[in-house]
Amino acid sequence: MDGLKKRLNGSLQFRLSFTLSIVIAVIALITGVFSFSSTLEETNELQDEALYQIAELMDQQHLILAPDSPSTRLSDDDDDSHIIIQRLAPSGSTNALAQDQHALSLPPDLNEGLHTLVSHDDTYRVLVKTYPTGERIAIAQDTDFRNKIARESALRTLMPFLILMPILLLIVTYLVRTTFTPIAGLSSEIDHRSFEDLRPVPDHSLPTEIRSFTIAINRLLGRLARSREAQRRFVADAAHELRSPMTALSLQAERLNESTLPPDARARLAVLRQGIERGRKLLDQLLSLAKAQSAAEPAPAPVAIATLYRHVLEDLIPQAQAKQVDLGVTHIPDVRIQASALDLGTLIRNLVDNAIRYTPAGGRIDLSARITGDIIELCVADTGPGIPIEERNRVFDPFYRILGTEQLGSGLGLAIVKTIATRLGADIVLDFSDAAARTGLTVTIRLQQKTPV
Repeated sequence: MDGLKKRLNGSLQFRLSFTLSIVIAVIALITGVFSFSSTLEETNELQDEALYQIAELMDQQHLILAPDSPSTRLSDDDDDSHIIIQRLAPSGSTNALAQDQHALSLPPDLNEGLHTLVSHDDTYRVLVKTYPTGERIAIAQDTDFRNKIARESALRTLMPFLILMPILLLIVTYLVRTTFTPIAGLSSEIDHRSFEDLRPVPDHSLPTEIRSFTIAINRLLGRLARSREAQRRFVADAAHELRSPMTALSLQAERLNESTLPPDARARLAVLRQGIERGRKLLDQLLSLAKAQSAAEPAPAPVAIATLYRHVLEDLIPQAQAKQVDLGVTHIPDVRIQASALDLGTLIRNLVDNAIRYTPAGGRIDLSARITGDIIELCVADTGPGIPIEERNRVFDPFYRILGTEQLGSGLGLAIVKTIATRLGADIVLDFSDAAARTGLTVTIRLQQKTPV
């Protein structure tokens, strides 16, 4: 009962189907009972009319019972359907009826008309008729047979209800489900969208009653898109504005470094230069994040994985060599990916940059790719400390950094990777490079294969 109440309160489709089914069942029940009782009554009236017609036929045809046969039976193939025609003795007299074992024991003073009487433990419907000759005739029929005919006739009227009601319930359920299909499609379409997809919901195929709801959703999506665009533009503008003073500070620090300074001042200058460099890196990543979150999506084009990796290595090998990290490629299939080269390059570059930062000197970073079915997997594996399993759900949040790491960073690298992967429709899988030692990090980008070479 609680489950039914919960479904009635929680599902408009179930509530409508349930209510219509109950209404149809109640109407069918009331109509069936009325039809059954009406047919039962009409059938009994028709059988009474048949008794009157037999009596009228006997009068018109001047049919009389033989003097030595006070009663007779009219029967067909069914012995239970016979009609008994019997002469009634005058009041206070006796005749051969007493010796006739088939005759009914009827009172001689019965009034003319229809009666329901019991004779020999059986119930009969009896019509008493007085003819012009003064003879009184009783025409009787067994009520069991009459009731059987009436019930069968009444039940036959119920058969259409019994057959059509389940069919009607199925049709109602189907129609309700079909009516709500656009709502289910709308819900599924919105549910499968990424958080960055703020396009208006198409409403041309939706019913009028739902269209106003989708219009309100589209207005909300429009406001969110404008708010998001304003936020992105603010971040990009702020980063652009800050780049000039940061560049000036960097140049001043370089010039100051060339001057003669006492050891303690030079140590403080090193910290200052490190902070300035970190600020410049943060501004670059803020610009990258704003660009990745931009609503304008670059046109996809076939991108060779080998070319993609070569450009990333050309940009980051000097940084890896400066930290004494072995950066290279292990395996690349000859395949192209139908996607934006700029997006893929930014994604892989951020993964490799992040790996260089957290891989200790003497470590190793391997770039590889493989094809699994219709999925292309791009992998970046390092021998750094890795990411604990409990932290993996949060490392993609902007500005989030794992506690205990001594590396300088802004916490935006993996946020940029996540944003681009979502736009490309790719999945990101994090795992340990060394599962036994639970160290190292392998980041796998799973993309749908588009155009093989």
